[in-house]
Amino acid sequence: MTTTLAGLTLPNPVLVASGCGGTGRELAPYLGDDGLAGLGGFVTRSISLDPRPGAEPPRVVETPSGLLHAEGGNPGLEPFLATELPELVRSGTRVVVSITGRTLSEHAELARRIGQAPGLSAIEVAVGGEPFHAASLVAAVVRDLPRGLPVLAKLQPDLLRVVETARGVLEAGAAAVVLADALAAALPDGRPAGLSGPAIRPIALRCVTEVCAALPDADVVGAGGIGSAADARSFLDAGAAAVQVGTALLHDPTTAARIAAELTSGDTP
Repeated sequence: MTTTLAGLTLPNPVLVASGCGGTGRELAPYLGDDGLAGLGGFVTRSISLDPRPGAEPPRVVETPSGLLHAEGGNPGLEPFLATELPELVRSGTRVVVSITGRTLSEHAELARRIGQAPGLSAIEVAVGGEPFHAASLVAAVVRDLPRGLPVLAKLQPDLLRVVETARGVLEAGAAAVVLADALAAALPDGRPAGLSGPAIRPIALRCVTEVCAALPDADVVGAGGIGSAADARSFLDAGAAAVQVGTALLHDPTTAARIAAELTSGDTP
């Protein structure tokens, strides 16, 4: 069940969402004989220029039908380029590097330096705020990337402005939009967090439906609470070219491989 996304040909439409597959090594044993290469692609944890320790623990809390998560840590750009990225490339998977920065210049610098690494398939960047600011961020990333390396813009599940934001980032050079990022929430102690998992699936699906209806030529990736082939099929039927599986992997790390196999065989429960 090959699919085309942002000019890339994927063996199937199932990718691992950012931050949910570890470095790749942790997930690979649960993916069958083909390992990471058997999936449509692997999105890395979000990488910043400098190392970040992440929020103070506890930073992951289960909620009814969902998961709360504060900012995770990452080793920074140089260790990532030296160790994690080469191993992912050797696995044969399509590697999408998620980047995060605090300013436009940081995002641009990340794009410039990561874009020079061999074996990379695409860049993903989470954007929020006003549609104009989202478009400006994507434009800064696209400007400093090698020509032809696609950018996936991951949008917040803001139903009031999701179509406007999607249109803006696509006009700024994004090759695809990912719908949707975690919903803004709080941990029990009040610290900022994101809400992911089945709780946000209906909202993410509505976002996909709205964007695909308004922008029928756009490449869209569905994400948010996908835990079965039936969930994935609902996003694909709404117009998404591919899906990302995230939170479900923390409960059952075989989920992505199982969904890919069921979609490929046509055996969707």
